[in-house]
Amino acid sequence: MSLGRTFLDVRPLRTSPVFRRLLIGRTVSTLGSFMTMVTVMYQVWDMTHSSVWTGAVGLAQAVPMVGVSLFAGAWVDRTDRRRTYLTGTVGSAACSLLLAVQGFTGHVPVAVVLALVAVQTSFAALGAPAAGVFVPRLLPKDQVGAGVALQQATGQAMMLVGPAVAGVVLGWWGIGACYLLDTLSFGMSFYGAYGLPALPPEGERSRPGVHGVLDGLRFLVGHRVVRGALLTDLAACLLAMPTALFPLVNAERFGGNPRTLGLFLSALAVGGVTSTALSGPLTRLARPGPVMLCASAAWGVMLALFGLTTSAWAGLGMLAVAGAADAVAVLSRTTIVQTHTPDALLGRVTAAEMIVGQAGPQLGNLRAGVVAGWTSGATALVVGGALCVAAVSGVAASTPELRDGAAGRQDRAADGGSAEAPDRDSATAPDAP
Repeated sequence: MSLGRTFLDVRPLRTSPVFRRLLIGRTVSTLGSFMTMVTVMYQVWDMTHSSVWTGAVGLAQAVPMVGVSLFAGAWVDRTDRRRTYLTGTVGSAACSLLLAVQGFTGHVPVAVVLALVAVQTSFAALGAPAAGVFVPRLLPKDQVGAGVALQQATGQAMMLVGPAVAGVVLGWWGIGACYLLDTLSFGMSFYGAYGLPALPPEGERSRPGVHGVLDGLRFLVGHRVVRGALLTDLAACLLAMPTALFPLVNAERFGGNPRTLGLFLSALAVGGVTSTALSGPLTRLARPGPVMLCASAAWGVMLALFGLTTSAWAGLGMLAVAGAADAVAVLSRTTIVQTHTPDALLGRVTAAEMIVGQAGPQLGNLRAGVVAGWTSGATALVVGGALCVAAVSGVAASTPELRDGAAGRQDRAADGGSAEAPDRDSATAPDAP
């Protein structure tokens, strides 16, 4: 294998100028979003010095994301996705501008800040399902995985850079400047999306309201490959999420050194960035199902081993491998969702994927904390990792279509045995090998 094929597959940047412009715009906007995330936490803490209020920031983000996403997905599957995404972008930018105004003026109640965060998250929940259709509509099917990997790589890079830039800007120019830079970053996002062609749903449009949401849920239940992918991700998040246990394990095993605690989180991030940068062979392999199952099982195994180790350096290595496995699993899951879902349903399925990605880690951290409270941090890690491996093995055993990587096999829907909606192969470029 040539060295060039080992690294991130950049074919989508060469073959699709529209995708390239969209990726640049979203990368700049993501940088601004991470800056705002840090700034909100800093401002709320500075205003209240209360962990309850800082915890409420997460609630102000999670509730709108979960509550709006499914109905937004149904709406996205009825309209031009380009226009809906632009609406979400403009709404989010307006909220950032209002945050900047209050940041410069000061003396705004903390509840107003949280309300602006909630409204901005609602606009993001509207735009995200629309954005979920861009990659499979702009790229040939054999490049969808590469496009997802490029988005994931730039997002991870901004996750590392954004908080650091926010810290510098906060120190030099203050809260208002951070929010204002985020507002300006949406201009690049708008520029990237404005060049998109019209993207109405291909096939039957979603029914309005609850009926459209239920149609999407029926597809999720009936399509074995997509259902298996989301169940695998949910199992990994719910049963083996480790971050809530890091402070306790650090105190139990490594003397409570705060530098060690910080390295735990950094190791996960470094592993994720590294595996994404070297994802070329995986995206060209075009077998995301088996890759996802193996990566998810590796996540559980590494976290269980981390719970057993007494060596800080060995533990950091295990966390780095776990982070790499997690990034590969997310990449594979997103590729499965975007290549196996009919375009007319993709907004709703993307919304459900977002909800799993938002709620799963939060519930997983809660589960881990409860188990650790009954036993210990190390026990919670070992048990969680073992349960994750068992759950992933169960999904693999019960879903041969996912395990074998069969991209075009049709399943039977659960409601009465009717055939599911066909895969969207006919609406894309020729199948990958």
